[in-house]
Amino acid sequence: MFVQVTPSTVQAGDQVEIQASCDGNDREATVRSDAFGRASVSPNNGLLTGTATVPDRKPPNTYDVVLTCRNQTTANTTLTVVNMSKASRGPATGAGGTAGGTVSPLVLTGGLGVVAVGAGVALIVRSRRSAGSGS
Repeated sequence: MFVQVTPSTVQAGDQVEIQASCDGNDREATVRSDAFGRASVSPNNGLLTGTATVPDRKPPNTYDVVLTCRNQTTANTTLTVVNMSKASRGPATGAGGTAGGTVSPLVLTGGLGVVAVGAGVALIVRSRRSAGSGS
């Protein structure tokens, strides 16, 4: 008789797989833990298997996991829950001039001005070439 959780160390909010064995492995059994509550394990290819999800806000700790078979025999193991902070945004690396988002009016005006000047220069050059080729 045994119970095993995979992975044995898990981030709060993640799921674990449970494998267990009772006499015969032909009937459902119950697995309980303060880490995830109650889960059922069912016969599957000669073992009892199931899954459980550790709640997002479960405090980091090592929790007992106890299998109870139909004949009331038990087996146990432990599950370690960690709560590593997850990055919610990128690192602060400067002013963010190339970052997406809103465009400042000054940048927009300057960009439009550069485009207008470029278009004007192109028209002047074109008109001079046209006038010069007609001679």
